[in-house]
Amino acid sequence: MSHSPALALPYSLPAWHWRRGAGHLLPWLLPLTLLLLWQGASHYQWMSEQVLPAPALVWQTLLELGRGELWQHLAISLQRLAWGLLGGVASGVLLGSLLGASPRAERLVYPSFAALTQIPTLAWIPLFMLLFGIGEALKLVVLIKAIIVPVTIHTLVGVRDAQPRLREAAAVLRLPLHLRLWRLTIPAALPSFMAGLRLALATGWASLLAVELLASSEGLGYLMVWGRQLFMLDIVFVCILIIGLFGVVLDRGIQWLDGRLLYWPHPPAAEFRRVPSGRGWQRLQAWYLPLALTALWQLTCSADWVDAQILVSPLAVLQATWQGLADGSLAKGLLLSLGRAVAGLLLGGSLGLLLGVLLGLWRPAERLLGPTLSALRQVAIFAWVPLLTAWFGLGELAKLVFVGLATFFPLLIASQRGIAALSPQLDEAARVLRLDRRQRLLRLVLPGIAPALFAGLRLALIFAWLGTIGAEYFMPSDGGIASLMIGAQQLFRMDQVMAGMLLIGITGALLNSLGQLIEARATRWRTA
Repeated sequence: MSHSPALALPYSLPAWHWRRGAGHLLPWLLPLTLLLLWQGASHYQWMSEQVLPAPALVWQTLLELGRGELWQHLAISLQRLAWGLLGGVASGVLLGSLLGASPRAERLVYPSFAALTQIPTLAWIPLFMLLFGIGEALKLVVLIKAIIVPVTIHTLVGVRDAQPRLREAAAVLRLPLHLRLWRLTIPAALPSFMAGLRLALATGWASLLAVELLASSEGLGYLMVWGRQLFMLDIVFVCILIIGLFGVVLDRGIQWLDGRLLYWPHPPAAEFRRVPSGRGWQRLQAWYLPLALTALWQLTCSADWVDAQILVSPLAVLQATWQGLADGSLAKGLLLSLGRAVAGLLLGGSLGLLLGVLLGLWRPAERLLGPTLSALRQVAIFAWVPLLTAWFGLGELAKLVFVGLATFFPLLIASQRGIAALSPQLDEAARVLRLDRRQRLLRLVLPGIAPALFAGLRLALIFAWLGTIGAEYFMPSDGGIASLMIGAQQLFRMDQVMAGMLLIGITGALLNSLGQLIEARATRWRTA
């Protein structure tokens, strides 16, 4: 006997409502489960309270610190971030606009700028400590260094890549300079600039926490170090919570600002594409600035205009580099750091890839795990340092976990977004060919997400190297290139500090080139 739709509808409504209610509750299942496990571990004393404080204690600490002390430290950190943003964004916009508007300036300045950006911000900190001390000037310089790079590159792209037809129209209409800037250059560069500003906020916030962890007597980073030294991990948990919430606020705020300012179609992010460097003598222009700066540097040191303990000559840096490579100290430290980077990449990258594929292919897993992972991603990577050192100590395991954590999210996001961007026709082809899940994964899904996957791998290589340098800074050890730099800084050996910076920058550039080569070769079928 058949039933009419009117008779079948009342029986389908409860099931529909149940599925809808379960769908809304599913994202809360994992955090609630973790909270119950946390409470159980604390109640039954599976772990010491000094290692894993009870949720009630963390809540009580949040209330106590929230009466004033927590907000004072947060205000200090935010004030530092604001000054860094002001200096970094203003400098980045001016420099990026100059390089984007003038091809000659780009050929002269950008190669030197790009070479300096290969040295991560953390690697500059020992040098900055020797030059500026450990006061507020150090925090400001580190922040400006971290922020100016993405802002400059994205502004350069936006100004340089404005549509040629619009430029021709402006020339035909003979628009004055102020109208050309207001109606052409700024609207053309704004989407790319906003992408750079979003990246600058993230890198600036992470760099601020790093320098506060290393050298500060105020701010959220200092509060975390203080709690870690006293084994009051409830304070560390509270700081991680606040850092994560503020990370969400920053991300949502820049999204809101992007939506308010950019109401026309535009690419979501900018990608720097190198333009031809010219012919003949124009290719030599890239060497003018570094050679001039090196000559001025050498002259300054030879004439004793600056104390040798503050600034050593380029020849002394090269001599220290050669000597360190010859006696094996720098070579051994570099190889040890590379080993940590590779091990952390294998750990975090593999886990991120597997979880990203799971979340991309199975929607219930995405609804269950996705919101929690997205929330954890908003916590700046260096905020986990006090907690990891308390749980795993200062040995190799802690470094491996930290580097793995740094490489986890790039491959997770790349694989998940790659699957989401797959054409629905691939699913239809799999059904027609009657492929099982394993065949579908190996023959359709993985080849389809290869471009996104290898782009994520290239980014993970960079994060692995950055994470290794950070791990060696915050978890001192007997080896590693960053550990050697810290020892040299304590002995005021500026030549050895800069030799380490040189090798870190060269290694970072080589890893970036290796990632690009792997991506190009692994996805060469795209150009067939």
